[in-house]
Amino acid sequence: MTFQNTREFAQQLDAQDELRAYRNEFIFPQHNGKNVVYFTGNSLGLQPKRAKKYVDDVMSDWANMAVEGHFYAEKPWWDYHERFANPLSKLVGAKPSEITVMNTLTVNLHLLMVSFYRPTKTRYKIICEEKAFPSDQYMFQSQVNFHQLNQQDTILEIKRREGEHNIRLEDVLAKIEEVGDELALVLIGGVNYYTGQVFDMKAITEAGHKAGAIVGFDLAHAAGNIELQLHDWNVDFAAWCSYKYMNSGPGNASGCFVHEKHHHSNLPRFAGWWGHNKECRFKMEPQFDPVHGADGWQVSNLPILTLAPYLASVEMFAEVGMVKLIKKRNQLTSYLEFILHEIDKEIPGAEFEIITPNRQEERACQLSVFLHGQGRNLFDYLMKNGVITDWREPNVIRLAPAPFYCSYEDMYEFGQILKSGILSVK
Repeated sequence: MTFQNTREFAQQLDAQDELRAYRNEFIFPQHNGKNVVYFTGNSLGLQPKRAKKYVDDVMSDWANMAVEGHFYAEKPWWDYHERFANPLSKLVGAKPSEITVMNTLTVNLHLLMVSFYRPTKTRYKIICEEKAFPSDQYMFQSQVNFHQLNQQDTILEIKRREGEHNIRLEDVLAKIEEVGDELALVLIGGVNYYTGQVFDMKAITEAGHKAGAIVGFDLAHAAGNIELQLHDWNVDFAAWCSYKYMNSGPGNASGCFVHEKHHHSNLPRFAGWWGHNKECRFKMEPQFDPVHGADGWQVSNLPILTLAPYLASVEMFAEVGMVKLIKKRNQLTSYLEFILHEIDKEIPGAEFEIITPNRQEERACQLSVFLHGQGRNLFDYLMKNGVITDWREPNVIRLAPAPFYCSYEDMYEFGQILKSGILSVK
């Protein structure tokens, strides 16, 4: 498609958008009586309007039934989480038994590490990506300390080549082969939070298994954003937060994947009563008998008030499906890229370097843009003029046009505000 940097053209694209009605399913912050241009769905998705009803339903059941809501609410709390298994399994390419929801992301990664990071004297090393999200880095460090291992010798980061912004797949595969028999675990982000690079999880999983290692993924920036086939890729485990592209609300529940090949294994785990055999749970038996499936990794009974808005969003994903979302995502992100290059041409001295890969299979919703010659004052201008985006040092803004609620006219409007900002802050 040949794009045009005009409002009329953007409006034509919106008129042709088969998902355009879903924009009205979300609540936008306002700026001067208008919806903001919202680019931070990679940090916190907008609130779905239907989320309030789901939360209100739980509050009403609690008020009217108290403890009986566990069994007699419209959506009984006893099995509330089971409503996620089918729709989430379709979103991440899994079997329903391989999916559960519980806790929050880093908590779940720690719990999964109990089962899947089992270092020995000879096989103990972890491969992760350079500049992983800091919480992952802290998690690795504390896990290694817990096992009384040396961080520098145990945690191996795949680095970017000098002068490059992204990690080459060939370097990931080469490092896995190099570490070989000493490799216990490969655990990286499916999508790098800083650059927006999408990793080839299938190839990485195959290489890790060939080396005899366990392979897992942090899917915080991948779930609800890219196509995933966790079961077919033979990924051992994964976890993701629900509040970014999946719009569940701040700090809300995390999703987990555990491949079915591990469901009947004797892997160690930190147990609790909600992971116990459901049919016997209230018999208060003294010995732990885990549920066969990902639910067997649950610990405590679930915080229903955090699951309610997540369920509202998951049902919208089920209505639309990832195929349609990805189709719009690709065109919307391409149009944003076009707008950035047009503004670059129009203003002498403006130089935007998009550090996200330009190959479609290596990127998703996010464009990370290096603002050469610009500084924090341009970001501040955008924020004060109705564009909510994200700043990362030294001078990168991350733009994530989520296809559920962002429009093509948003992309055009952003370009005009960006142009005004560059001219005014010089």
